[in-house]
Amino acid sequence: MRMIAVSCLAGLVAAAVTAGTLFSQGGGPNHTVTQADMDRWKVELSNWGRWGKEDQKGTLNLITPAKRKQAAGLVKEGFAVSLARDAATEKDSDNPAPYEDVMIRDGSMRTSASDRIAVQFHGLAHTHLDSLAHHFVDDKMYNGYPRKDYVTMQGGATKDSIINVKDGVFTRGILMDIPRLKGLPYLEPGTPIYVEDLEAWEKQAGVKVSAGDAVFIRTGRWARRAKLGPWDTSQQAGLDASVIPWLKKRDVALLGSEASLSVRPLPSTTQVTNPDDSQPVHNFVLYALGMPLFDNCALDALSEAAAARKRWEFLLTAAPLPLRTGTGSPINPIALF
Repeated sequence: MRMIAVSCLAGLVAAAVTAGTLFSQGGGPNHTVTQADMDRWKVELSNWGRWGKEDQKGTLNLITPAKRKQAAGLVKEGFAVSLARDAATEKDSDNPAPYEDVMIRDGSMRTSASDRIAVQFHGLAHTHLDSLAHHFVDDKMYNGYPRKDYVTMQGGATKDSIINVKDGVFTRGILMDIPRLKGLPYLEPGTPIYVEDLEAWEKQAGVKVSAGDAVFIRTGRWARRAKLGPWDTSQQAGLDASVIPWLKKRDVALLGSEASLSVRPLPSTTQVTNPDDSQPVHNFVLYALGMPLFDNCALDALSEAAAARKRWEFLLTAAPLPLRTGTGSPINPIALF
């Protein structure tokens, strides 16, 4: 009997690990993630080679024609909501490199006006889509491409670049509104989001994340900023490193958030030492899963639209600039209900 009990316990532990939730000896969730865990996950959970050794699209391969047709069926009203911030042209503590929008002519001398725009879009101010050439671990990027061979100052990104998303994103989007789950207007900076939170939201919202979905995590960053003003961007609510196996198990195609996805600063339960893992979720999914990321989205309007309809799923569309050697692109994702 004892051997059977031990065997059953081992099976339950294995099932919990596969599901993306670890448990402590006391029976509660164990959120501790060590560098050894991160390094093991880079092998066990990796999508390298899953779609061929030459693949550069990563989890976008999960958005199948059937998934697109399913997503198209979600449009009932034709009501559209942008998930992008207005281009921020004013310099601030959380926007050190604002958009430049310079008028070239105003129509006074000719019968048309023209302007020039420029932006350093990576960072924590502007809504953008990270390509798989944006982050490296041990000097490699998604699917094992060596950074030194394919990302250079002279040539830009010649592998894993944003050009691989030229045909756009058309899939089911899901909003996971964590402040609403907790009855709060926003999460305080540094608040970690765990698997238990994501699954509690699924239960409350009546929607379950499945393969090929684009998942957006609302923390209330911009609602807090509107009330209290800007703050140090090294402090952000976001996903805890312990959610990584869950993201792989659910085969999420894209992730979006109101900052850079990972909670900052890292909680004491995240014990990583490799600087490449300094933003564990953000960096891992780009590198190991091949998952493009929407950073600095504005999700308050989407939250209100979804709540008014009691519908947390929608058609998600987005198309980056077709930059052949770009590490990402400014983006304006659109939710359609």
